[in-house]
Amino acid sequence: ACIRCGLCLATCPVYRVTLRETDAPRGRIALLNALDQGKLDPTEEFASRYYGCLLCGACATICPSGVPLDEILQAAREDMQQHKLGPEQLARLGQAVVEHRNISGEDNENRLLWTDNMERPPVGIQPRETAEVVYFVGCVGSFFPRSYRLPQTMVQLMEKADLDHMVLGGEEWCCGYPLLINGELDRAGELIEHNLDRVRSMNPEKVVFTCPSCLHIWNHVYTEVAGGELPFQLLHATELLADLVDEGRLKFKEMPPQRVTYHDPCDLGRKEGVYDAPRKVLEAIPGLELVEMRDNREDSHCCGGGGNVETFDATMSHAVSDLRLAQAQEVEAKIVASACQQCER
Repeated sequence: ACIRCGLCLATCPVYRVTLRETDAPRGRIALLNALDQGKLDPTEEFASRYYGCLLCGACATICPSGVPLDEILQAAREDMQQHKLGPEQLARLGQAVVEHRNISGEDNENRLLWTDNMERPPVGIQPRETAEVVYFVGCVGSFFPRSYRLPQTMVQLMEKADLDHMVLGGEEWCCGYPLLINGELDRAGELIEHNLDRVRSMNPEKVVFTCPSCLHIWNHVYTEVAGGELPFQLLHATELLADLVDEGRLKFKEMPPQRVTYHDPCDLGRKEGVYDAPRKVLEAIPGLELVEMRDNREDSHCCGGGGNVETFDATMSHAVSDLRLAQAQEVEAKIVASACQQCER
């Protein structure tokens, strides 16, 4: 149903960098139509057009014809996998997830390394049978030292609010999102079933995620695997924190006056519709002045870290990041805040 109007060109971060029609959403749709009609053959060069997509979903948001571009571009990767045209870099990433149950290829029992340099062990790591809140940390927060401060701060905030919570440690496995966007969701079954069983056994009221990608796959794939409904609420960390602020269970000390701008992660904003909660938390911190970048909320510009493109084409990923950073500089922000550890990286 694409009418080739070109509105998607203005929103596509990759097209903004390359200005190549085959990197634009409408160009990628045209290539798929040509493949379907037998005018083109599937090749590695053809497949690269789809593995170079950030899967940010900006094109689907603006399409006046309502073409589900995000779903089509995701499905294209599944087709490329069936043709055995997936890039070697992403194949190695997928194999690490399947073999080691995390994206780094390390021993999965090391998921609590982020607690080692804390002044005292978090209460949430103590083994228990049940908890009101299960905190699903995710691979990046668990294995990338740069991101350790994210789970460290999150558990401290939950303790400050006197929230009954627990993390799963080595019992947490990769959510499967890297396999989903590789086009290899069929390999994620064991991961999904394990995580579902482990969390269900704790009978929580809420499962909270600091990773928007984990939240996204739980909200859609896990819910479908579970038969359409889960016995607990799924929340991003910013939604939980905003609720705690509203309830008066979290109060923040005043910071020195600073301009902060908020970057909407693609998986949290466009894909999950969470826009207000992160801003509510920032606005609750005395001393911060929140300013908006030119592209914000549903029009937010991808950070460059989506779609596993950083693994496939790091140069492209960095070029997209530069475009977003320029928008933060336009509003003279001294702090760029986000609600996604991949965006922060």
